Amino acid sequence: MGAPESLQVVDGGRTIAFTFDDMMRYHGPHSPAGVAMAFKVMQRAFGHLSPGMPPPRRSVAVRTAFRGPGARDGFEAVTRGVTEGRYTVDRSLLRADRGRLLEDFVFEVTVGNRAATLVLRDGFVTDEFIDMARTENRTAEQEARLDDLKAELAQRVIATPAADLFDIADE
Repeated sequence: MGAPESLQVVDGGRTIAFTFDDMMRYHGPHSPAGVAMAFKVMQRAFGHLSPGMPPPRRSVAVRTAFRGPGARDGFEAVTRGVTEGRYTVDRSLLRADRGRLLEDFVFEVTVGNRAATLVLRDGFVTDEFIDMARTENRTAEQEARLDDLKAELAQRVIATPAADLFDIADE
């Protein structure tokens, strides 16, 4: 087995690499699926917007309809965008036309003066996951089930090539 996949950014003239595990250490155990989404969004966007070279860390901005803390922390770990005001949850990006399983998974990533909107493909998020995530006042059993579903989704996302996970909507 080779080295784990990583994302690279340039900061202060140095290339810094982040693996999914690095991002999980920053976030903690709560939302691995969101962290996995952020990892794959950046992998897809960086390859498209900054081909052949890591983008400057502080040139990356993200707007998304997705409200999850795992994604937020994943983007923050790699880009410092939350701290520096380059990460925005914008519910106007929600794509209701894509249905309840996909409507939130819209990510507009900008690197310098280039931007792309990435949308999650069908077949990754399940009805059970969305139902459980949107349940208020979950019981301990429901919370445990949601934790299992998050772990399963994170594994599916990380195992899938970014180009097979996200379409670039503006192409």
